[in-house]
Amino acid sequence: MSIKNKVILVTGGSSGIGAATVELLAENGAVVIAAARRTDKLETVVSIIRQKGYIADYKQLDVTDFNQMQDTVEEIIESYGKIDVIVNNAGVMPLSKLESLKIDEWNRMIDVNIRGVLHGIGAALPLMKEQHSGHIINIASIGAYEVTPTAAVYCATKYAVRAITEGLRQEATNNIRATLISPGVTESELADHITDKQASEAMLEYRRLALPASAIAKAILYAISQPAEIDVSELIVRPSLSS
Repeated sequence: MSIKNKVILVTGGSSGIGAATVELLAENGAVVIAAARRTDKLETVVSIIRQKGYIADYKQLDVTDFNQMQDTVEEIIESYGKIDVIVNNAGVMPLSKLESLKIDEWNRMIDVNIRGVLHGIGAALPLMKEQHSGHIINIASIGAYEVTPTAAVYCATKYAVRAITEGLRQEATNNIRATLISPGVTESELADHITDKQASEAMLEYRRLALPASAIAKAILYAISQPAEIDVSELIVRPSLSS
């Protein structure tokens, strides 16, 4: 099924999985709006897409601010008349052992990884109910199924995203679909912001088998492109050589 002319918002769209998703969806005919805090990165992503002749736009957005999220979704409705899909992709991963007591980093993960997803749902869901269609895609992680040392808080946030998405799926009406996509280790900037030395060194080894971000973008495209009566509820995408 074609995604041509679908209007799609991708949060965390300035790099990694988000940028790869924006590019792939635009190349497949969607109208894609990339949202993130870093407008310089967004401008680069969108300009490359436009140079290829595809349709893309960008919005500066901090997903932890619900008012900003609401304004972004409403601006998209005003400009394009609808919003077919929101991909709640924005996330952070400053890993550390609990005993390191990196409280600010814990709170940042909770704010971005959980509240950011809830804010996306909260902003898009009422409008999707009004238009009697929509698709909410939440990006979790393999960490939504297992916990490893230094990742307790990060995994907790991704378990939460998994639970929220399942609850949304069960509650969804008006032809609204809900999908959870859980990447294994994937090329991104997430590991670049780990301040804990031990966790950072361990991540270098872990990321040797990293998937390209385009692999996750293809999974997102697959979920969106299914016929309206098919709801792809959950996908785990990881390197074939991972344990």
